[in-house]
Amino acid sequence: MKENVLTRYRVMAYVTAVWLLVFTVAIILKYAFKVGDTMLISQIHGVLFIIYVVFAFDLGSKLKWPFGRLLWVLAAGCIPVASFFVEPKVTREARAHLAADPVAAAKA
Repeated sequence: MKENVLTRYRVMAYVTAVWLLVFTVAIILKYAFKVGDTMLISQIHGVLFIIYVVFAFDLGSKLKWPFGRLLWVLAAGCIPVASFFVEPKVTREARAHLAADPVAAAKA
């Protein structure tokens, strides 16, 4: 696995998490205070989430995660602020994998 696979995942994890927070605030404003519209924000978040899913799946396949672990990482993109806690843990584990076997990691 190359470092850029991890970098793509990390960027999308944070971007998706921020947009999910923006979307959550927009939903609260729309339904609690009858202010604003969520159509554009929801569409942007949807596209970003699809990209996040692709990059997380790519990282998971390179690291040979079991299916349950992959679902856990994908679920973090659906829960506000969860990605901010899951991403550092995934990054530590991926970097440990890279450091443990750099030759095999470069081939993946």
